Amino acid sequence: MFEKTGVIALPTSHTIVAFAAAALWVGCAARPPPAPSALPAVPHPDVRILRDHFGVPHVFGHSDADAAFGLAYAHAEDDFATIQEVLFGVRGKLASVRGPSAAPGDYVVMLLGIWKDALRGWERDLDPRTRAILDAYAAGVEFYAKLHPAEVWDGLLPVRGQDVLAGFALRSPFFFGLDATLRDLYRSGGAPAEAEQLAAIPFAAPAIGSNSFAVAPSRAADGRAHLLVNSHQPWTGPVAWYEAHVHSDEGWDAVGGVFPGSPVILHGHNRDLGWAFTVNRPDLVDVYRLEINPGNRNQYRFDGAWRDLEVEKVAIRVRLFGFLPVTADREVLRSVYGPVLRLPHGSFAIRWAGMGEVRQVEQWYRMNRATSFEAWRDAMRMQAIPSLNAAYADRSGRIAYFYNARIPVRAPGYDWSGVVPGNTSLTLWTEFLPFDAMPKVVNPPSGFVQNCNSSPFETTLGAGNPRPEDFPESAGIETRMTNRSLRALEQLGADSSLTDEELRAIKFDVTVSEKSELFEYLERALAAVDAAGVEPQSLEASAAALLRSWDRRADSGNRATTLAILTLYPLIQARHDGRPEPDPRASLSAATATLMRRHGRLDPPWSWVNRMSRGAVASGVDGAPDVLHAVEGPLEHGRVAADSGDGLMFFVSFGKDGARSESLHQYGSATGRPKSPHYADQVPLFVAHQLKPVWLDESAIRAHLEREYRPGEELDAAAR
Repeated sequence: MFEKTGVIALPTSHTIVAFAAAALWVGCAARPPPAPSALPAVPHPDVRILRDHFGVPHVFGHSDADAAFGLAYAHAEDDFATIQEVLFGVRGKLASVRGPSAAPGDYVVMLLGIWKDALRGWERDLDPRTRAILDAYAAGVEFYAKLHPAEVWDGLLPVRGQDVLAGFALRSPFFFGLDATLRDLYRSGGAPAEAEQLAAIPFAAPAIGSNSFAVAPSRAADGRAHLLVNSHQPWTGPVAWYEAHVHSDEGWDAVGGVFPGSPVILHGHNRDLGWAFTVNRPDLVDVYRLEINPGNRNQYRFDGAWRDLEVEKVAIRVRLFGFLPVTADREVLRSVYGPVLRLPHGSFAIRWAGMGEVRQVEQWYRMNRATSFEAWRDAMRMQAIPSLNAAYADRSGRIAYFYNARIPVRAPGYDWSGVVPGNTSLTLWTEFLPFDAMPKVVNPPSGFVQNCNSSPFETTLGAGNPRPEDFPESAGIETRMTNRSLRALEQLGADSSLTDEELRAIKFDVTVSEKSELFEYLERALAAVDAAGVEPQSLEASAAALLRSWDRRADSGNRATTLAILTLYPLIQARHDGRPEPDPRASLSAATATLMRRHGRLDPPWSWVNRMSRGAVASGVDGAPDVLHAVEGPLEHGRVAADSGDGLMFFVSFGKDGARSESLHQYGSATGRPKSPHYADQVPLFVAHQLKPVWLDESAIRAHLEREYRPGEELDAAAR
């Protein structure tokens, strides 16, 4: 029944169709909630959840652990299904409930040794307070599960703090491209099917995107420091944003975005300071070709001697037909460098920055609680979070940008961008450049910093930018500028007294810069049409004329935008997949054919094509890939089904009175509950570029209160 592949034992093509129903299996019988007399005791009774009239949870706890417990419970109320799926994925057991499609992800969890690191580092590396919030968060998920057994998959319970810890360690390397390295290895070895399976693993990184900027009081009309928090993520799934506010009597008071399974605010702000992350892609992953002993396939040469590979047999449990469990045994290999893949074209070891590191959540926790620049920077110096750009602002008026990257100290003389020899300790790096040696910009004369997945060497205008020559070439620090970063520089640099309204207009800008690679690609498409001397009355000539008339704006009513963006889609997709750039004229021709076939015209309004849907709500929307108001999705049948890009965002300003904040979620707070009034209530705001207030003080929250309860109390009341 099974064919062996380099990733996992998968069904043959004849059985895949028969097993398709397995992906829908939910692994639980219908179980009623417990009777009021049987309700379990609340592990953390000193918790109150206040939901404002947008459904956003404001969790008040006596201790930080209480607040983490309440955060887990509130998030589970809104999206238990995704939290549960994350936990099974982190454990390497998702295929046991989701079927064969989840098996590659389970294999990767075991290949990377995530659980060995989490269990080893729990006592050794973590502060007791960090362990306390991890345990409390796990208890919050478990408490919800016990009160709602009909939603629970067999095998979920118990939930432990180590489950939550392992999730952070697993997600981390995928944000700087470990999944892409694995896919490239399989592709180069003639295994494209396995490569595509790896592309679908739950924690694979989304398309690179995110915006951030910070404006100093000197450049703001109101004399306050301003921060934009604007990460671009998938709108659903394990790395989709959820808005929350946590407050404890011990001093934790932060608001922002969390992923399913996160007990701390990942980016957002407290009353004194705020931070925004964008993805960066330094070279933090290395591939080593091992020299295997011809007489023993489980030995490799290292410093002139044969060394044994660590060989472990792991069992991947796969559910078929919704009820039939099958166990696939796979081999997991490890070398002194790291995990090993035995492929048709050789054996390769993988090493990445942050291997064995499990303190990511502790760093985020310290950032959450920091009340000064020095305390926040000290948390960043941990480098437990091995990548991500950070923009920063605080109530003192300080602004900053940091290229956060755990760059290995690599030996000279090797091409670290390719495969390096795996037979010598000279290539076995063990040290990293310190945080303070990375590119940074603090309080520049221009009065602003920005990063939109772009080069740190063009963070601002004028003095203060880092210099490329000050950093090793092997670090792989980006030099490319996205359209979003160019537009941010153009607009932030054009006005010396920016108002709130102007800052919001910059965030929702939908323009393609004339300096961008996108614009240059369209120009080359038009030049190719001109060089070909096409007939003036031809369809291609009409398309070229329409494209020339485009004002470079992806607004919803624009009739030239559709042709322009569809022409750019093959380029954007090729960049995401690491493929060569497609021919510009061919892309224009394909866009023309798609529009005529699907819409019968070249110039349908962009709102006809660029669509977002949520429950019963559907709307055309402006924005596009790589404009500041980023809206992305698969292009199918001549339409874009928006499913990622601009999502949860915060506009924060800081003064001596602390933080003021507004936010917006693309959907609403009930991220996994279609029957909730908050499932899609923010879609109209998103379409209209409108924000909602963030309330931090309890009195303000109560003035806009929808309901207040303690975890479990609402179920007890309903049962009575």
